[in-house]
Amino acid sequence: MTSAGMERAVPILPVDDLDEARRFYVDTLGFTVTFEATEDGKTGLLGVARGTIALTLDCPMAGHGRDACVAIHVEDADRYFAEWSARTAVMREPRDEPWGARTFDLADPFGNTLFVIGPAA
Repeated sequence: MTSAGMERAVPILPVDDLDEARRFYVDTLGFTVTFEATEDGKTGLLGVARGTIALTLDCPMAGHGRDACVAIHVEDADRYFAEWSARTAVMREPRDEPWGARTFDLADPFGNTLFVIGPAA
């Protein structure tokens, strides 16, 4: 999953159903499956990636809290907004932040927030 010498953090998000998570992240947002560990298609782990963005979806995820938020750094927040808002509801449209970024956010079907961050317009 990573090349030699490359280190990165991969967020683990709680989900309630791996089938539903696959539909949202793969079919709606355009991620690809990198690994899957499940016996019934509903519980277990599902790894997804899109470019250098990687997430692990965990069902059931007990003891780690709920309603997670993950920051996704991208080259062009408006491009992701145009693509994703055509496929799913977003919580907030892109805006330039006073700290020098352009952001928007959306929620997955499980209450996790995807906070998309790109360079300011």
